[in-house]
Amino acid sequence: MTNRLTKLRTDFDRELAEVRTDAAASELRDRWVGRKNGLLAAEMKSLGKLSSEERRTAGQQLNELKDYVEAEIEKLLQVVELRRVAERLVKERIDVTLPGRRIIAGHLHPITLLRQKVEDIFVSLGYHIEDGPEIETDFYNFDALNIPANHPARSWQDTFYLNDHLALRSQTSNVQIHAMQRRKPPLRVIAPGRVFRRDTPDATHNPMFFQVEGLVVDRGITLGDLKGTIEEFVHRMFGPEIKTRFRPSYFPFVEPGAESDFLCFKCGGSGCRVCKSAGWIEMGGSGMVHPNVLRTAGIDPEEFSGFAFGFGLDRLCAKMYELDDIRLLYENDVRFLEQF
Repeated sequence: MTNRLTKLRTDFDRELAEVRTDAAASELRDRWVGRKNGLLAAEMKSLGKLSSEERRTAGQQLNELKDYVEAEIEKLLQVVELRRVAERLVKERIDVTLPGRRIIAGHLHPITLLRQKVEDIFVSLGYHIEDGPEIETDFYNFDALNIPANHPARSWQDTFYLNDHLALRSQTSNVQIHAMQRRKPPLRVIAPGRVFRRDTPDATHNPMFFQVEGLVVDRGITLGDLKGTIEEFVHRMFGPEIKTRFRPSYFPFVEPGAESDFLCFKCGGSGCRVCKSAGWIEMGGSGMVHPNVLRTAGIDPEEFSGFAFGFGLDRLCAKMYELDDIRLLYENDVRFLEQF
């Protein structure tokens, strides 16, 4: 027994000296002091085959060997842990003298930036910002706006109907009706928001887009007030040198109606890619609020008059940033959005 224990110690010392990795240290521990399959555990089991006198002597020697092995393995594991910590410190070392990495912060969407700028301009002119439902009844989306039952805009081909009486609003003019019913003249409001139409997506159309509509109702409001408001907005938006013009047009909810244009801010009217060589950029529809619209909202058209205007934010945004396709604004391409 003594010779075998001496050989075991010699074998252990040799294997201990050959350990170079963490995995080898773990294998050495399991091989020698494992409770089930360890070499020392096997020797402990073999003591039962010896006589009582031999068992006493061999047991004492085996315990001494076990204490020695466990102590050496504990030292080895401590060395292994210190080496692991040292390697980790080297690997994770940070040079505090190096310049830091700039954190890329998020930013607002280009349409949101434009909407905020438009809102700031009109708020500075004394307007209130109004909001309204995107799911609207026939009354607010069409009837109250003097749009007749046979008008093409009311067909299923143009409007997203949810049922026979509810639809996704096709313009933010519905907010004007709510505002006139809720407030009493005089009132000045703008209604920015999303609208929905059955358009096939292409470079200049989307089934969902953003509009801003304005409404002023008071005593003695004239077409000159409308023209002055549009001119002031264009001057604050693009500069005092940008001119505006009005062209007669028809809209059911205004009379008379007009299309408003402004001189191209890029070329100054000489013709360029932004204005498609026309020199002018179309802004949107406008006009004096139709008496039927005022009457439907509970306002006496004999006492009060008003004007309304509206334009699309998507196309204006595309013009300002010279975009060939407004669908880029909704594709969530980070490479595109990072440019704003």
